[in-house]
Amino acid sequence: MTREILCCERLSVELGGVRILHDLSFSVREGEFIAIVGPNGGGKTTLLRVILGLQKPSGGSIRVFGAEPGHTVARIGYVPQRLFFDRDFPLSVRDAVLMGRIALKTPFQHYNRQDREAADEALETVGLDALGSRRIGALSGGEFQRALIARALAGNPELLLLDEPTASVDPGMKTTIYDLLDQLKTSMTILLVTHDTGTVSRFVSRVFCLNCSMVHREPPSAASGGAGIEQAYPYPVDLLVHHAAGKADVTNQP
Repeated sequence: MTREILCCERLSVELGGVRILHDLSFSVREGEFIAIVGPNGGGKTTLLRVILGLQKPSGGSIRVFGAEPGHTVARIGYVPQRLFFDRDFPLSVRDAVLMGRIALKTPFQHYNRQDREAADEALETVGLDALGSRRIGALSGGEFQRALIARALAGNPELLLLDEPTASVDPGMKTTIYDLLDQLKTSMTILLVTHDTGTVSRFVSRVFCLNCSMVHREPPSAASGGAGIEQAYPYPVDLLVHHAAGKADVTNQP
């Protein structure tokens, strides 16, 4: 049996008196590719912050690689949803990716040949090896997301956390990013926050739904056309049909 990477037991988080996560229990085992879905404000990004040790829980417990969050950050790669920076800053793509090695260094320790080789390998993995000397601010949206993934990969993580990595890229680039993650899942455990349920369902092993307000024990019948869902939500939605095995099928509701 594969080892347990992450374990949450009755995890709760409150921010400013508002309950963001409540009584959350789940575990993730080595080699899984997990999609985390849910409404805006449902706690998806907060969960990633808790795993990274950036947000303290208000209740329950969480263990990452068997330790408290924040004690194993060198084993985790993180791709944020947004990264605000001055696009005119003279930083090359390769130097930005090298920053993924910082967690492995002691204070004031310089990058060495091993660090540079790891950065170059990460750039090659995401298909940006020809753009290493380009200024990071000159990249397109899709190229920039790939650079962020390369930065996370440069540290050779065992667990990769991604927060909406395809939120600002075109459909064609989304496909290439998901194809890349499909390759990476053979060598690391992946937790992916996403709204692309219809696309990502082909790649992931399980789907976690956070703070969902409606649960259907049986899928809507073909005859009804999901009329109950349409009455509850006045816009197109994706339906996640949960099975006892823990996986989810995704169907598009017109």
